[in-house]
Amino acid sequence: MSIGTMDELFLHTLKDIYYAETKITKALPKMAKAAGSTQLRQAFEQHLEETKQQVERLKEVFKLVGQKAEGTECPAIEGIIEEGDELMKDVKDKEVLDAGLLSGAQAVEHYEIARYGTLLAWAKQLGHGDAAKLLQETLKEEKATDQILNKLALEMVNQKAA
Repeated sequence: MSIGTMDELFLHTLKDIYYAETKITKALPKMAKAAGSTQLRQAFEQHLEETKQQVERLKEVFKLVGQKAEGTECPAIEGIIEEGDELMKDVKDKEVLDAGLLSGAQAVEHYEIARYGTLLAWAKQLGHGDAAKLLQETLKEEKATDQILNKLALEMVNQKAA
């Protein structure tokens, strides 16, 4: 894909995060099933429901900018998910696995926060005010999820794994 304008870059990045979010909806159930900690499993399940809503919100953003909702392959999210899959195969201790799964989930959140922050700034710059409101809502949710995961890591999961 040739990108020559900010509008094209915005659309490309929107397709990237759409692809990532749809991949995440497939990965989260596996992560929840593999989690040994009830709290971690519940956090993954809650984030799955939130992610499904975010996918719907992204579809609305596409509509607002006059484009079809579709993804473009995102090697970054593929790599993060692949690492998680490997951990689920290789780590036998449930508490250590929880720490690894949580770390991977935080990597996903940080990627999403970076993408949504960028898209929000660009949407505002390009005059997509309604799309910016939707992106801001998702960015707020992603930051909240990251805080929940960080709290779980610091207060419970990492201590049990150690």
